[in-house]
Amino acid sequence: MEIKAPSFPESVPDGTIAAWHKQVGDPVRRDEVLADIETEKVVLEIVAPADGTLAEIVRAEGDTVESGELIARFEAGAVDAAPAPAPDAPADAERAPRASPAARKLAEENGIDVSAIDGSGRDGRVTREDVARLVEAVPAERAAEAPAAPTPASVEEPLPETGERVERRVPMTRLRASVARRLVEAQRNAAMLTTFNEVNMQPVMTMRKRYRDEFERVHNGVRLGFMSFFVRACVEALKRFPAVNASVDGNDILYHGYYDIGVAVSTDRGLVVPVLRDADALSLAQIEDQIAGFGERARENRLTIEEMSGGTFTISNGGVFGSLLSTPILNPPQTAILGMHKIEDRPVAVDGQVVVLPMMYLALSYDHRLIDGQEAVRFLVTVRALIEDPARILLEL
Repeated sequence: MEIKAPSFPESVPDGTIAAWHKQVGDPVRRDEVLADIETEKVVLEIVAPADGTLAEIVRAEGDTVESGELIARFEAGAVDAAPAPAPDAPADAERAPRASPAARKLAEENGIDVSAIDGSGRDGRVTREDVARLVEAVPAERAAEAPAAPTPASVEEPLPETGERVERRVPMTRLRASVARRLVEAQRNAAMLTTFNEVNMQPVMTMRKRYRDEFERVHNGVRLGFMSFFVRACVEALKRFPAVNASVDGNDILYHGYYDIGVAVSTDRGLVVPVLRDADALSLAQIEDQIAGFGERARENRLTIEEMSGGTFTISNGGVFGSLLSTPILNPPQTAILGMHKIEDRPVAVDGQVVVLPMMYLALSYDHRLIDGQEAVRFLVTVRALIEDPARILLEL
């Protein structure tokens, strides 16, 4: 049987063999992972089509493969029980966790024993990320073990050599390289500007506190967060300012009659942007449920290419990491992106009185080739008005 790379969508030209989890001659059960193929957006698992044996590896780790390209040959058949370890094998050899070739290579380069690592992969398999985390922790451990700084009385004495100047060269993953390339392209090809505003989060926070428990009970455990309010507010604002929901295609402007909202999610591998399809037709509960699912699958590298393709507008929430203010970069070919930030109590003037309110800075980066400054400002003011009076979101006012 031929094992081929999956069919990639048009937006993904090719992929890279990230790791082979099985070697030639290994017995394999149906649906066991044979290899990982890393694309610019996701890591795809190639699984065994039946019980049998991996007969031949055609494309090695690090090779670039295209859609439907042959990567291995597989011989179907009954799988015998695993053979007993050789007589001269160590007693604990069978308990040593399997490691991907990429993990073994990185471990060998850094003098790390993979058998001492608790693998996070399937069936306890040690992944390259497991080894990389351990390698990154070594300098910190050395620093913690270093002698304390000398007291003032001993400053004149020569200091002993206590540490090493450690460097580590690691090639970029396809995802990280893709993110870097797209961000540079966005800055080079678009006339990007950012406009700012701030929003009083007290109304949404009061509503959330009042209905949070009931919302979670009625909607089967779905938690009410802030992102669903911003998604709905942005959809209503996009309806009023279609250019913010459009994209530039060569010398043409492509106006979208639908609202597919990308929600930026940070993972260990880099930033990914899964898309809420037809967000204008989703309830707050459906939005929160989909976003929670995106986050879970992103952490487990289970997002599909389809879930991250397309999108007409993006929302990025740097506030979850404590960011007070930033200028988000466009997600091409989109022409605008909204940046949310940390909620912080600040003194503001209300009806001539200074009061302390939970405020959030909002940033809208936009492509000035298509969106005028006044249009961007009015869009952001509309989002602010909807968040500060959330009943308008439900009433579509």
